[in-house]
Amino acid sequence: MSARLRAIAMFAASAATALTIGSTAAHADSGNTDQKQGLLKGSTTASYFWDDASGRAGDTGLPAAGKPMQKGLVASPSWPLMTEGYVVYKGKKMPFFVGDRGPGDPSNRGVMLDLDAKTFAELTGGTFNPDTLGVDGVGGEGHIKIDYVVTKWGDGVGKKSFPVAFSTGAWSEKDNSTMTQQVSVKNAGH
Repeated sequence: MSARLRAIAMFAASAATALTIGSTAAHADSGNTDQKQGLLKGSTTASYFWDDASGRAGDTGLPAAGKPMQKGLVASPSWPLMTEGYVVYKGKKMPFFVGDRGPGDPSNRGVMLDLDAKTFAELTGGTFNPDTLGVDGVGGEGHIKIDYVVTKWGDGVGKKSFPVAFSTGAWSEKDNSTMTQQVSVKNAGH
């Protein structure tokens, strides 16, 4: 594709607040997010959770992907489990992988990503509280507006597109779509 056509494609994708592109993968645990290719870019409201399987914060046990709760694990109401990417909040970038489902009802009100409490704390300047499983020092703020970039889709069930509410059932459907257009997201979130 020529540079001019790429520029037009990037402009059109930006206008729609999302980029759908090729299959260049990145790992959620690598710290350098500046040079990665993206599959989907957008913005949403994010909340936080911490599921230690004790039941004390309303959690239900081990996250859906079977991975233990950890920094970088997020819950999505519709993306395939083990999808990877990064979020950006006020210039801070943090990698993620989809390890659980949710938020449930809040996704009907536009809260489309549930960050783990440790990532939420680091992004906002708060402190993870292991006694309450919450985040202290953020003035009671439990929701933030974030940008996200998906760098690798998980192989399981879920929708490979903008996040949709849990109530749609997209989390239970297999999406076999493929992405073919490559667009760099080098400066996403700036």
